[in-house]
Amino acid sequence: MGVGQRQGVAALMTAGAVLLSSAGVTLFAGAAAAQTSASPAVSAVTAVTETGASPFVAPGKTLKLGAKGAAVKVLQTRLAELGYAPGRIDGRYGGATLAAVWAFQKVNGVTPTSTVARRTWAALEAPLAPKVLVPNGKPTRVEVNLAKQVMVLYVGGVVKLVSHTSSGSGISYCETATWEGRAQRFCGDARTPTGDYKTTWRRDGWHKSYLGQLYNPIFFNGGIAFHGALSVPLAPASHGCVRLPMHVAEVLPGLLGTGVPVHVRGRFAR
Repeated sequence: MGVGQRQGVAALMTAGAVLLSSAGVTLFAGAAAAQTSASPAVSAVTAVTETGASPFVAPGKTLKLGAKGAAVKVLQTRLAELGYAPGRIDGRYGGATLAAVWAFQKVNGVTPTSTVARRTWAALEAPLAPKVLVPNGKPTRVEVNLAKQVMVLYVGGVVKLVSHTSSGSGISYCETATWEGRAQRFCGDARTPTGDYKTTWRRDGWHKSYLGQLYNPIFFNGGIAFHGALSVPLAPASHGCVRLPMHVAEVLPGLLGTGVPVHVRGRFAR
């Protein structure tokens, strides 16, 4: 994608942006259209002309985890506008904002890091839309990109939420756990299978499985679910589920219904 197209996408995703807050988490509910075969730059120009939206100008200040202040608030607001959930927009660069930064960097081809510097600010000025994995998919669907470790929720053809994830590690395991009142041994290969699925049952709060605790799980492939976890590293690390940052798992059940298509694609290269 050329510079003009990147600027067009940036303008389109800024145009008509509306911020909404649920449980203190700010999400995007604006006019960010999914990438299609049509030119995003053309649509973007129309949107900007009609709304008069101003382009985003980055403050350019290098930010590190733990930073506070106006530049952090600008970062959080911009991430929220683009569909990434940075947590509370409070000017504090903590774990929730870090997860959003990672997701944004991965989508935009920037090596994930906790430091927000020149390359990340430049991408925030002219962001790429997430790669569409299923061009002819339903307008409301979830796409999981295992190669980038990113989940994208589309609602009505619009990017609603982009989240950092950690999927199955691919490493064989055998673990002993107390299940149904007795010690049992469970073995597997910790894979998140690719394929096409649909969301099924769910649980609120912490749900105990034989391999650990899942927060607000939404199942889509047998015992494999989207769920919150206290640890969501950059590399795949789960037994097969798609781990999400806790603040994302807090709001996802209110955004993702039952019977919604889930498409899992790609392979993570270590």
